[in-house]
Amino acid sequence: MAPSGLKAIVGEKIINGVLKSIKKDGEWKVLIVDHIGMRILSSCCKMSDIMAEGVTIVEDINKRREPISSLEAIYLISPVQKSVQALVSDFKDSAFTYKAAHIFFTDTCPDGLFAEVAKSRVSRVIKTLKEINVAFLPYESQVFSLDDPRSLELFYSPTRTNQDERTKMMEAVAEQIATLCDTLKEYPAIRYRQGRKENAELAEMVLDRLNAHKADNPSMGEGTDKARSQLLIVDRGYDPISPLLHELTFQAMVYDLLEIDQDIYKYETTGLGENKTKEVLLDEDDELWVQLRHMHIADVTKKVTELLRTFCESKRMNTDKANIKDLSQMLKKMPQYQKELGLYSTHLNLADACMKKFKASLDKLCEVEQDLAMGSDAEGEPIKDAMKSIVPVLLNKEIQPYDKIRIILLYIFHKKKGIIEENLTKLIQHADVQQDKNIITSMQHLGCPIIAGGANAGKSLPERKERTESTYQLSRWTPILKDVMENLIEDKLDKKQWPFLSDPAPITTTQTAVSSARFGHWHKNKTATEYCSGPRLIIFVIGGVTHSEMRSAYEVTRATEGKWEVVIGSSHVLTPTSFLNDLKKLDQPAQASA
Repeated sequence: MAPSGLKAIVGEKIINGVLKSIKKDGEWKVLIVDHIGMRILSSCCKMSDIMAEGVTIVEDINKRREPISSLEAIYLISPVQKSVQALVSDFKDSAFTYKAAHIFFTDTCPDGLFAEVAKSRVSRVIKTLKEINVAFLPYESQVFSLDDPRSLELFYSPTRTNQDERTKMMEAVAEQIATLCDTLKEYPAIRYRQGRKENAELAEMVLDRLNAHKADNPSMGEGTDKARSQLLIVDRGYDPISPLLHELTFQAMVYDLLEIDQDIYKYETTGLGENKTKEVLLDEDDELWVQLRHMHIADVTKKVTELLRTFCESKRMNTDKANIKDLSQMLKKMPQYQKELGLYSTHLNLADACMKKFKASLDKLCEVEQDLAMGSDAEGEPIKDAMKSIVPVLLNKEIQPYDKIRIILLYIFHKKKGIIEENLTKLIQHADVQQDKNIITSMQHLGCPIIAGGANAGKSLPERKERTESTYQLSRWTPILKDVMENLIEDKLDKKQWPFLSDPAPITTTQTAVSSARFGHWHKNKTATEYCSGPRLIIFVIGGVTHSEMRSAYEVTRATEGKWEVVIGSSHVLTPTSFLNDLKKLDQPAQASA
């Protein structure tokens, strides 16, 4: 499946703007990357695409490498001290490591580092020196990441009092967001959520960086309807509920409940006489994953089985009961379809693993969570005595400590204004989570009321939009950001709560429709830059974005029938466990958690 949206645009920028721009027929080159360069490259380019552009080997700049003095080297690196020093040392000896250097910095190179390169011996053999302005990861077609999981701590930790360090970090984030806009050829009006000073500070910094990019690249923001594009900056504390809930859509559930490392899922396969460990990368090259990831878990197994049956019928294979055991039998009979059948097997395995965990302990837990988050039960009746439903959960020895902390926090948010300290102490004792109690109080650093009359007293969570569409009983909650996305597109977003830094173009109701064939195979036969000719809403969440918010970006885009595209991102993608771990670190001394 060809990558679409953000991944395709960045992939095209790397293939055309970097590799093709210096390719010579019959000449091979070495590609040298640092950590950021490698992450960007592997998120949107296949090894075969890179090889096709005359690259013979890809190497890590920070590892010891054999000199290949007969070949020229392409450096795709971030403009940081460590990478620049490694580049300089490749050419410091009389025998250079490579014949010449084509240097591509991911974003703006600071003057000091630029001077280091200029005065070193590498300057004699530089054939290319460019800034490509891609300082972010295209995580999915409509999701980006700045690849920095320490963000919540850097923004909100009370122990990080060094203002210079904080400003430097925020300027780097602003530059990364600006390179995203540059890559998308957007010059959006900037808005931020009122009430947290870091939102306004970051918005100002982004505007400054955007103007610098616009000066270098005047075509940014040109095109039909592009004047209506907006960039929204919001803090994690605006919706502290979404990162705590057990989401029952496939992608969110997989990342919350199973061991996923760097988007890789490992599992044991049986059949064919032996057990094997299989590794699967969950990304958009897997068409089945794209089709299933936002579906409710109750529909996933049904859908995979249905698709598998259709596939088998199209290949004239006999299927009575399409289950995993049958799959291993089918593989024996039809080894030529190993790849396709392997995909079905993986997703059935994933769904099965999620359902086992759900049935073991989550069924009742999810009901309590949804009732607390919604303030009402599945019949729409207001919750009168929330304490009655949470105490059995807190006393249950089989429920994990982090799941109990999630329930305590949801209870506190249900109470709107926080709870008295004495009651919090009782809840922590009931749940036996004394060792992690600072996770609960650390929520105050995000601007959430935890202790009644304490920090953030008087602050409350936003009013919710009335929703009438039918949902599963255990999936009634909608991320608050989905309300924001819809209101902004309909031009109903409160301008006092979400002020503009600069006046936007008016949103007219006679919108230019973009072909709604943007879904399915809409990306084929188009160049990446044609994907979105309407306006974009770009959202940056300070402190991490959840899978449910990512899903909302796709749902809202689909609902506009291609008139708008919502792109959402953050420093990193959160799971409930990683969110609680991030909160736990907030009170630690700066050096201890670094």
